[in-house]
Amino acid sequence: MRRIFLLALLAFSTGHAALAQVTSFNIDSSKFDISLMKTLDSIYIKDQSNRIALIQARERNESPARIDSLSNNMRIGDIQNLEKVKAILEKHGWLGPQKVGMQASQALFLVIQHANLKTQEHYLPMIRTAEKNGETLSSNLAIFEDRINVRNSKPQIYGSQFFTDKETGKKYIYPIIDVDNLEARRKAMGMPQMQEYSKGWDLQNYKKDLPMIEEAVKRQNIK
Repeated sequence: MRRIFLLALLAFSTGHAALAQVTSFNIDSSKFDISLMKTLDSIYIKDQSNRIALIQARERNESPARIDSLSNNMRIGDIQNLEKVKAILEKHGWLGPQKVGMQASQALFLVIQHANLKTQEHYLPMIRTAEKNGETLSSNLAIFEDRINVRNSKPQIYGSQFFTDKETGKKYIYPIIDVDNLEARRKAMGMPQMQEYSKGWDLQNYKKDLPMIEEAVKRQNIK
């Protein structure tokens, strides 16, 4: 059986080099490593089901004990998934959708994205190489780099990371560097415009609120 997804490579000038934007893939399922695919598919399901259960419990305002139990389940699952993913990456290197399918490949990214900062920084070069080689989405790399910057108390580049003010409960977009050129950077990584990504986005309002957002992040030590 063959499943075909086109690999889109669009050139964008950066002043130094052209970047290839990876937004889709050319996939032939007859070439999959089925054993690895099944292992990674199960990791993906565990990663996502734990998070969905926690989100739904919070939306239903379930008891703090129930929320704590689900949070603990998620943390334990993340640790178990990470050990499996580390072993796979050590033995096989990065596995793009061309080798194991989209969901299985995405499992690698999600598990690393949900890991601690030291682990994220360790695998950042591998994910950059995977994106360069057309083996992971450009948007994955953008989100990953934003998350690392936020955890290092640096401005994000692509505007993918939000936080909730601990004092007011209001949700904000974490500080963005050079926000006037944000849309161009997002386009270069195959990401939707901010108005599609964040309901109610307004550039001028964000720029006006940015000093307040930066102060809240610093005061509350949000990472």
